[in-house]
Amino acid sequence: MKKIVLAYSGGLDTSVAIKWLKDKGYEVIAYMADVGQEKTTTAAIARAKKAGASKVVVKDLKKKFVTDYVWPALKAGAVYEGRYTLATALSRPCIAAEQVAVAHAEKATAVGHGCTGKGNDQVRFEVTIQALDSSLEILAPLREWEFKSRDEEIDYAIKHRIPIDVTKKSSYSIDKNVWGVSVESGVLENPNIEPPQDSFQWTRGAEKRNLKDRVVTIEFNKGIPVGLDGKKLGPLELIAKLNDTGAQYGIGRMDMIENRLVGIKSRETYEAPAATILMLAHADLESLVLDRELLHYKQGISQKYADLVYYGLWFTPMREALDAFVETTQKKVTGKVRVRLRKFSANIVGRTSPFSRYNENLATYTAKDTFDHRLAKGFIDLWALPYRK
Repeated sequence: MKKIVLAYSGGLDTSVAIKWLKDKGYEVIAYMADVGQEKTTTAAIARAKKAGASKVVVKDLKKKFVTDYVWPALKAGAVYEGRYTLATALSRPCIAAEQVAVAHAEKATAVGHGCTGKGNDQVRFEVTIQALDSSLEILAPLREWEFKSRDEEIDYAIKHRIPIDVTKKSSYSIDKNVWGVSVESGVLENPNIEPPQDSFQWTRGAEKRNLKDRVVTIEFNKGIPVGLDGKKLGPLELIAKLNDTGAQYGIGRMDMIENRLVGIKSRETYEAPAATILMLAHADLESLVLDRELLHYKQGISQKYADLVYYGLWFTPMREALDAFVETTQKKVTGKVRVRLRKFSANIVGRTSPFSRYNENLATYTAKDTFDHRLAKGFIDLWALPYRK
């Protein structure tokens, strides 16, 4: 009997996939990667075994996810199509890389995932797997099985007594990790319907809260957040605190039509409080310490980096090369940024760095001004020379 390691989320699709693969003659090992899903692992393990898994392997990847994937993306300023901070996209190569390691440890010849045939995640999983071990067989039950809708999957799960958390009445597809929440499906498939309150996971109820403005101070060291409000914090604790605070204010909600890699447009909603605040603060600190040409060039790199992450091209020479460039830009991205939080908004109100390139005596319009205004005439004439008639 062939042995397969299935990336198991604990949700409807992968729970049904365990039973489906077992019926096809595979011994199924359910592999669960903890990147901060906030799901009850005990219940998910029981569900996997109930569905027919011979073994469940759980890996805590939260710290690795942040330090090896999230922080590089933050330093790069990677935001897809100007809005999506890539929580789900970043987690996939992290999960898939460990899945390959589990397959090797379990002497499995195949790996599987629960991605659909028109989504981005199938690409992210399979490109990662092929880049790390192209000899592994890859199975994608959702591209092959007979079910035409989530309702049919639910009926199948009920028939085979597989405990699930989804109902026909509320059929959102939700993906969570420490960097954000992605929600799709259900009523959200109509792009003209406002996201219902029950579709929000972290920021639900923010509209009704009566909150005073709050200023948080984020400390960076070479592009990496290391402190909050004067206290040094580890990566997971810092993100957790910002997620909690930002969610209270409803910060980080995104409702967008995005361009999937496979060519279709999809409607997704996201919640990323910490990511939104940190991206804003990091970019602002860069504007203080990087010179104009480097800052502007890096903005183009940021878009390319976001595209690579979104397209599943993490384990590629291009991403490694971009990381090398980004690292050189972060040497002086050290300092503190103050962010004012209001309901549904975050705004920079102050920044300081030992490597600041801002010179008040040059910028001021007071008597302290040391800028030689007489130089401007010659500069303008030379600048305009190619365009004179």
